[in-house]
Amino acid sequence: MNEPISGESLLFLTDEQLQQGIEAMFFAYRGFTADPDRILEELNRDRAQNYGRAHHRAVHFIGRAPGTTVNNLLQILGVTKQSLNRVLRTLMEDGLVESKVGKADRRERHLYLTETGSDLERALSEVQRARMRDAYKAAGPEAVRGFRQVLEAMMDTEMRRKNIGLRERSE
Repeated sequence: MNEPISGESLLFLTDEQLQQGIEAMFFAYRGFTADPDRILEELNRDRAQNYGRAHHRAVHFIGRAPGTTVNNLLQILGVTKQSLNRVLRTLMEDGLVESKVGKADRRERHLYLTETGSDLERALSEVQRARMRDAYKAAGPEAVRGFRQVLEAMMDTEMRRKNIGLRERSE
């Protein structure tokens, strides 16, 4: 049973309350990824591909920051270079992502979504935005602010900086 949490009791959360929060995060993440997973499964059936969450995350962050470098994407995703290269190779071969050589530093590769890649990113993001919108409406503005504060407090300093950078870039 969920125990109510008041402002005063936040400093004295029980292990059970924390455990319930951890479990809620797991279940929320499962719901949050279910809709895009279904879209990717359909795409995999239709095209005989093998797109997964790594492809989704790459498409998402390339779409959010067009021209991002491979190194920046590596830092955001926290994956190995080998793993990211496999994902990017597939996305480029399938015409979803294009890579351009940097103008200032020709060693850099800048990543952009193609029109087809943008269409996929939009479809994946729309279902997640709808889920977030419904949850935000149900929770109310105060809970949304608190939720965002909790998420940002859970981020490592570098990830928080990147998150703020993405947010500022889109405003």
